[in-house]
Amino acid sequence: MTRHAIFILTISLAGLSAGCANSPADKTAMLELHTRSMERAPGTNEKNGSHRPVLKTIQWAPEKTALVICDMWDRHWCKGAEARVAEMAPAMNQLAGRARSLGIQIIHAPSTCVDFYKETPQRKRAIASAFSRAPVELSRKERWGTAWCWPQDEREPAMPIDDSDMGCDCEKKCEIVPPWTRQIKTIDIREPDAITDNGQETYNLLSEKGIDNVILMGVHLNMCVLGRPFAIRQMVNVGKNVLLIRDMTDTMYNSQKKPFVNHFRGTDLVVEHVEKYWCPTIESTDFMGGSPFRFREDPLNGKN
Repeated sequence: MTRHAIFILTISLAGLSAGCANSPADKTAMLELHTRSMERAPGTNEKNGSHRPVLKTIQWAPEKTALVICDMWDRHWCKGAEARVAEMAPAMNQLAGRARSLGIQIIHAPSTCVDFYKETPQRKRAIASAFSRAPVELSRKERWGTAWCWPQDEREPAMPIDDSDMGCDCEKKCEIVPPWTRQIKTIDIREPDAITDNGQETYNLLSEKGIDNVILMGVHLNMCVLGRPFAIRQMVNVGKNVLLIRDMTDTMYNSQKKPFVNHFRGTDLVVEHVEKYWCPTIESTDFMGGSPFRFREDPLNGKN
């Protein structure tokens, strides 16, 4: 029996009737998630050490879990990045729909674009959440239009990829002029979702709903998915249990920069960085079955 079949069987036994994809699952049903992290091999240190994957199966209550969709904008200054977002968005929308049907709180976080949704119940829901004081000070220093959680030298080394040129991998380099206005239309915003790009609003919403577990997906992993005030570093710092969906992300990486690997291998290296220093990862298959998502141009895509 496949992992997905076991997951569906678990939900079915908990009382989810067939054909009710948009109905909340029975609250007794547990998510079964297959995590991967990277741990340093015994007897090694940061300078000479190698890491090995550690696989674990965990169970989370869906009503105590949020799925945050990071910066899946309608446009991007880099045409290559924009094309990959458009390619990944339909699969991400399917995953969000499945998660929503299981009772997971969906939080859409299209940074600097939330005013586009100011009259929607999803945006008003985030704003209206009761204030809750975080256990640590939330990030305040701004970068790219929101507060930002910068790399923490005591916890993580430098990125394994050189993104100092902002990571455009197009043959003709794109001009950095932000064109985004909203989240990409192919990702549905429904009830009872929420919309925010603010760290305090995110923490308020999670606290109000008793949510301890946060799953991240979206772009770009070496930048916003780590650094935004609702994203990995901040959620780990405030004590949430955090997971990244490793096949539902991308990086800003130019393959002509160190370590001189193809774009998709560069993303894999950043995923490994997250698994070493921040949080475990899962694959979309835990929700959708089948095979992990891969971009058409990825050499590891069997369709190439």
